[in-house]
Amino acid sequence: MERVVIVTGANSGIGLALCERLLTEDSQLQLCLACRNMQRAEAARSALLTSHTDAHVDLLHLDVGSVQSVLNAAQEVKARYNRIDFLYLNAGIMPMDVRAFFKGLFSRNVINMFATAEGLLTQQDCLNSDGLQEVFATNLFGHFLMIRELEPLLCQAGHTSRVVWTSSSNARRSAFSIEDMQHRNGTEPYSSSKYASDILSLALNRHKNSQGLFSSVVCPGLVMTNLTYGILPSFFWTLIMPIMWLIRIFTNTFTLTPYNGAEALHWLFLQQPQSLDPRAKYHSLTSGLGTNYTQPRQMDIDDETSEVIYKKLFELEKVNNVMSVVVLKRLKAQPTFLAERSN
Repeated sequence: MERVVIVTGANSGIGLALCERLLTEDSQLQLCLACRNMQRAEAARSALLTSHTDAHVDLLHLDVGSVQSVLNAAQEVKARYNRIDFLYLNAGIMPMDVRAFFKGLFSRNVINMFATAEGLLTQQDCLNSDGLQEVFATNLFGHFLMIRELEPLLCQAGHTSRVVWTSSSNARRSAFSIEDMQHRNGTEPYSSSKYASDILSLALNRHKNSQGLFSSVVCPGLVMTNLTYGILPSFFWTLIMPIMWLIRIFTNTFTLTPYNGAEALHWLFLQQPQSLDPRAKYHSLTSGLGTNYTQPRQMDIDDETSEVIYKKLFELEKVNNVMSVVVLKRLKAQPTFLAERSN
């Protein structure tokens, strides 16, 4: 049977590079690009079909930062497919402190800064239209809600499915507080959200392996994508890129290109889930000579915290589902109300 693969944030960068590599590996799979910007998604689909003319590539409108968009997208997926083999949770947002970037650029800590983004991703987050912290909603909760809504397709008797999170080396325990899961009071929302995805993955394996669902976490390394290029003018990156390539000789975490960054994501596609370590993060690495490889590294996580966040996300899901029902009822009642007013 043709495998069904859904990739969020697939219209550029690591997501698009992953799609290219997956189609090269298996041209018969059913690939779904789940994207917020449908114009860019169409362009990505056209590019993939240019190099893989017989490929089956679908598009799905999905804004993981919006509860209603996630619910609508999940309904569409359930109408299209009868199962899901791989769900790559790649979409995300990454706020950056530009002043910290320039300060670190001319310090002795420059290599570590680029390798881990430590000190760069520090700024206040904001609320989205659902009343959730924007980075938390986009990087974690929207994807959790997607998994929950798609459980009928992910957890089927006699079927094995995979969830793969794009995390980061910047995911640090010190940036996360279980009492402030959304990071309303902190200044490192990106690091907090990525650490939360790490511990949530552990909880998913504990609760869902028996139902055939396996979760893994990946770090793509330092990759130059639209998120990175959008921080500063393009001429700056043109000047600094030769330095970046030089630094890569000394650190294997500088994957730099989306193709290289997708190495671990692609590698997991080829593995049996039972052989993977649920406590490991699988890192995309590139040697100084340009050889790509994947390496597992133990995460700083624990069962107790992962269980607490799993339960807290369940509670938040219930609240947002109730809110969505209320909004839908109001929207359905609105035409009647307007008609009565006009009469």
